[in-house]
Amino acid sequence: MKKKILVYALSGIGDALMFTPALVLMRKHLPDAQIDALVMFSGVKDIYERTGKFDNVFHFEFLKQGAVKSLLFLSKLFRKYTHVINVYPSNRKEYNIIGFLSLAKHRGGVKYLRKDFNNFGFLNTVRIQEKDSFHNVEENMLLVRKMFDIKDYKEYDLLFPLGEEDEQYADNFLIRKNISHSDLLIGFHAGCATMKNHIMRRWEPEKFAELAKRLIVELNAKIILFGGPDEIELNQLISSKANHNNLFIVDSKNLAQSAALIKKCELMITNDSALMHVSAAMKRKVVAIIGPTNRSYIYPWKTPYKIVSLNLDCSPCFFYSPKPLSCSRSDAQFKCIKELDVNLVFNEAKIFLSE
Repeated sequence: MKKKILVYALSGIGDALMFTPALVLMRKHLPDAQIDALVMFSGVKDIYERTGKFDNVFHFEFLKQGAVKSLLFLSKLFRKYTHVINVYPSNRKEYNIIGFLSLAKHRGGVKYLRKDFNNFGFLNTVRIQEKDSFHNVEENMLLVRKMFDIKDYKEYDLLFPLGEEDEQYADNFLIRKNISHSDLLIGFHAGCATMKNHIMRRWEPEKFAELAKRLIVELNAKIILFGGPDEIELNQLISSKANHNNLFIVDSKNLAQSAALIKKCELMITNDSALMHVSAAMKRKVVAIIGPTNRSYIYPWKTPYKIVSLNLDCSPCFFYSPKPLSCSRSDAQFKCIKELDVNLVFNEAKIFLSE
């Protein structure tokens, strides 16, 4: 019987990108299977279609459409699949219910260490135990190996193919900004996800601005500010505070154009964000500014990186759970990110660039 597999990647772009090594593994060992994807964000749809590994990518904005329209859409997918896979991390009851309602015989999901029963994790029939020491990529690959009895233990790269038009955008951007290939080009991403109070993972824009000035003055660098449409004001604030001609804001129309420009950078300095993982997919050096997140989950995969953190006794405090991000400290809320000094990031970046 032909395997018909639905991968539902309903969390963010970074999480979806970290499933692509498992996708490569699955397609390699199941060449005749039908593999489809269900996604909620247009950026994920773009990445997944570019991989060429899916037969179909279904895009539906569940958060905007409401329960009734969502159920009507999902009803068209029910009874069509032999296997469904809930991409890690996605510890939400809604996602497990979707898998259950698909009526697929084999329903794959991670058994979470926190709030698993409350979120109906027991509805999945093929499970692996979550481990806090494992990377997201490793969790996804372990699940796929168990689900399809695959003995291939190779670690595959993140997959985000670019097109010629994307590369052309990056070349044209450098020409328009009078940036030469000999310039030291450093990318910043000062944003991150904002849902469930995750905006508190962000290093302050004032510190990004100060860091930009030091890199420009002391290392003769040119800085590119990356971000999505909802981060334009954030980048404008950094630009105004840095107040230097060698700082530029990306004007890309999509994630692939930004990725192509990231490929041109010698180094990316970023919060814990989707663009950190895009940078890893582009094989760039990454300096990751990490506060409350468990770094074992999300460090840049298979690319040179350094993590800058205060390494407080209370860190990490964010593990995968549906509850919003919070801080239990009484002396200083989110001290792990609020008191992380510009000198620390600058020195790490300088050493990294010299290696």
